[in-house]
Amino acid sequence: MREAGQRPAWRARAGLSYRILSLGDAALTIEFGDAIDRRLLAEVAAADQALLQALASGQLPGVVETVPTFRSLTVIYDPLRSTRTRVEAAIDAALRQAAPLVVGQRRRVWQLPVCYGDQLSECGPDLDGLAAACGLSAAEVVRLHAGGCYEVYMLGFLPGFAFMGDLPPALACARRSEPRTLVPAGSVATAGRLTAIYPWESPGGWQLIGACPLPLFSPSWTQPALLQAGDRVRLRAIDAGEFAALQAAAPALRRATQPPLAFLAAAAE
Repeated sequence: MREAGQRPAWRARAGLSYRILSLGDAALTIEFGDAIDRRLLAEVAAADQALLQALASGQLPGVVETVPTFRSLTVIYDPLRSTRTRVEAAIDAALRQAAPLVVGQRRRVWQLPVCYGDQLSECGPDLDGLAAACGLSAAEVVRLHAGGCYEVYMLGFLPGFAFMGDLPPALACARRSEPRTLVPAGSVATAGRLTAIYPWESPGGWQLIGACPLPLFSPSWTQPALLQAGDRVRLRAIDAGEFAALQAAAPALRRATQPPLAFLAAAAE
């Protein structure tokens, strides 16, 4: 029996190292580490796939859903249909069948357009301030940001909001000291070593450096969120004219049954 205050022990299954933590009376969290790291992302993805397969085959009775994050996987269950002990044992059994860990395996790669800086009033009000804080020119910030290939670590905060890393170290800068009460939908932003695109109008404290005219979420799509954990994202700098044209096409893209696959540069193997 574990003494009060003692942390759960680390376990090993199928090349995965993890520990299981209680999260209230209807969920468990499988923790794989304590950093934002691509290897941990791969471990979370392997575990999630193993649990989803077990759920589909009826080996996880009572489990409702799984929620992947940067470094952990939360398993939500119905306490009227199962218990923590049973769910934990079923998780251990499922993870024994997890596929071998593959770091850097091919994923979907998107190429998304971004209008940077002050070309439009809503595009990038923090670009100059971020450049000054990083000791760079605005053009250098745009070149570095648009030159990256970003990994989607997780979705959260808002439907379709993808936390992407890893931003070049030269662009690492803290969030704004005073969050905005209103950030326009499509705003491209940075915080620390992360970057993201706001899919909805919302409050937010990230540094705003540009805007993407494409919809990132639609309930009409077979997969409502455009970006998924494990996807990669490249960015292409565009001017105000192309931004306006793509923005005008956005309502039709949102009504379609499929996401805008024209912006998919490479599909997963």
